[in-house]
Amino acid sequence: MAFLGALPGGWRKSSYSGGGDGNDCVEVANSRTHTAVRDSKAPARATLTFPAPAFQPFLDSLKR
Repeated sequence: MAFLGALPGGWRKSSYSGGGDGNDCVEVANSRTHTAVRDSKAPARATLTFPAPAFQPFLDSLKR
């Protein structure tokens, strides 16, 4: 969903970025209908896009 990257401040880094420049993390962007995730080290590469209601179950599965 290319439009997410075009929004001012659309991408934000994970709060688990770590020290330094915080580039070892993922970035997330939200719209009313979707949530997108990308690798902050390679933002031009593939983006995972989820329907908004599916994102929280995805996060919950990662925590298990």
